[in-house]
Parts: sequence; structure tokens; C-alpha cells
Amino acid sequence: MENSSTNNNNIQPVKSPLGDLGVQAPFRGLGVILLFICIPFLAFSSEIKKETRTFAVKDNQELKMNIYSADSVFTSAQPCLMFVFGGGFKEGTRDAALYNDYFDYFAGKGFKVVSIDYRLGMKGQKAPSVFNNKPLRNAIAMAVDDLYSATNFLLQNADELNIDTSQIIISGSSAGAMTVLQADYEKRDLRESSNVLPNDFQYAGVIAFAGSIFSTEGTPSYTLRPAPTLFFHGSGDKLVPYGKTRFFKLGVFGSEPLAKQFKEQGYPYTLYTMENIGHDVSEYPMTEFLPEIEQFIRDFVFDRKQWMLDINLKDKLRKSDTATNPGNYYN
Repeated sequence: MENSSTNNNNIQPVKSPLGDLGVQAPFRGLGVILLFICIPFLAFSSEIKKETRTFAVKDNQELKMNIYSADSVFTSAQPCLMFVFGGGFKEGTRDAALYNDYFDYFAGKGFKVVSIDYRLGMKGQKAPSVFNNKPLRNAIAMAVDDLYSATNFLLQNADELNIDTSQIIISGSSAGAMTVLQADYEKRDLRESSNVLPNDFQYAGVIAFAGSIFSTEGTPSYTLRPAPTLFFHGSGDKLVPYGKTRFFKLGVFGSEPLAKQFKEQGYPYTLYTMENIGHDVSEYPMTEFLPEIEQFIRDFVFDRKQWMLDINLKDKLRKSDTATNPGNYYN
């Protein structure tokens, strides 16, 4: 596959930020055409601004978010792309340099990009397993709770921040991917944990770079239809399983069984299976698949297409470390 991170200026901007162009007839048609021609270049030449806010204080820890935007170009209410960093719930930061391409790309496309802190519940803990799952369950619960708190902050400050609250998309890498999948699952399954969010609010989309859901009820089933979901996962991932690790009904369910459930139930999704690749998939799509991610948002979130796509990709030139597993990662 051709490296998708090049020629970004040829990609048209997503529709939502241009929803209200304020162009009066009879020049509306010409104005729209000119804006669609010029916006990609304006967006990428515009400086990306970053501001930091505290959204909660928990366990004597200030939880902050970075907000990236290009307000000089996009003035109407903007869709919001939230991001939860990876690191096994034991390490990582919201502003790690490896995420910069992802943040800048979507800020330049007219999104408010919001990268958040969360409490690291696996710090100092032993490797999780089916029989040692309480620390992991607790870590996921804390991260989901912090994501909900950050979401509430955005909802309460949406006017000031110029955010379209009907278009809040959550994304994450590794532990962050587990968090966003779990958060949408618990909200759609009407779990008590999600009561901190308004009853009429739902996330507009989910993007998971090597994620999974922890369940005590077997393969997760949703009371309400889940958000359109984009899964990226390596079939050789031993740290966050592509398949599932379970003991009776209790276990961790990765992208493969989740996408299978989506397909059986008719829920819109796209699954990119990177054949024989390990946990690397938690990172490199955020630099090499940016237009594909944007296209997913346009098709599934903004246009609400009811597609179910399974994409198997084998890259003969990519070398991958498939040896990383919970036992050697947490020791």
C-alpha cells in the first residue's frame, strides 16, 4: 500500500466544519466551490494552537487536557476528536511526540482535537491475566471514568470551545483504545458507570488502535447500537489480543470478535487487520493512515453510511516485534 501520509493537501476537508458557510445567494454556489478548493491549503498553512485546561482533580491528581485547533480557518462549531494515550495503564503522556502528526492533521482539517490525562491504575502492578484481573479491571474503570469526566467538561464548555456536541468522536492507542471501546460499550449498555454523562448524549464515533473490551458476560453485547467504530489491529498482537482471552464468560475481547459481533448485529464498522503484525499497530496508523481515518469519519460519522468493512492488509516490507506480551511488558 502506498504511504498514505503524503499529499495531504489533496484531501478534501470533512464536511461538518463547513456546515454553515454564511454565503448569500446568488454567490453561495461559487463561494462553496472556492472554499472547497482553498480550505485544504489554508488549513495546513494555518498555525495549530494548543491550550491546556484542567478538567478534574481525582486522588489528589490534576487531570489536564490539551486542546489543539486552527480557529483562524474554521469559525463554525467544530467536530471534536478526543484522544486517550497508550502505555498499558502504567505509563504514557497525553502530549507524547509520536501523536503530533495525528493531532496536527485533524486540527488542520477543522476538528477540535482533545488529548486527555487519566489515572494510571496499572502502575506498579504485576502482569494481568485471567486469574489476576482485578488490577486491570480497576485501571480500565478509572480510565473510563476520567474519559467521561473529560467529556463532561467539553459538553459544559462547548459554546466557549466552539464544539459541536453531536460530533464528539473518541479515539485511543493501546490502553487508550481499550478505554474508548469500553467507554462506548458501557454508555450504550446503560451501565451505572456512564450515569455521569447526560442520558441523551452518545459518542458519535470510536477509533481504536489495538484495543479490546473487558467483559464478565462473554462477547460484549450492546443494549443500544454502538457508535460507528474503526478498528486497527495486528493479528500477531500478544499484548492486547486481536482475538480473545477468556475463562468461561470472563475475559478480554479484541478487535476480531468485536467486529464479528458488529457484523452479526448489523452495526457499522471498519476493521483493518494487519496480518502478522504485533502491537506496532497501536501507533503507526496515526502517521501512515491519516486519510483513511478521515474517510472513515466522513463516511460513517458525518454521512452515516451503514457499511461493514473488513480489510486485511499484509505488508511484506514491514518488520514487526510480535514477542511483546503482558508477562514481559509489565516486568
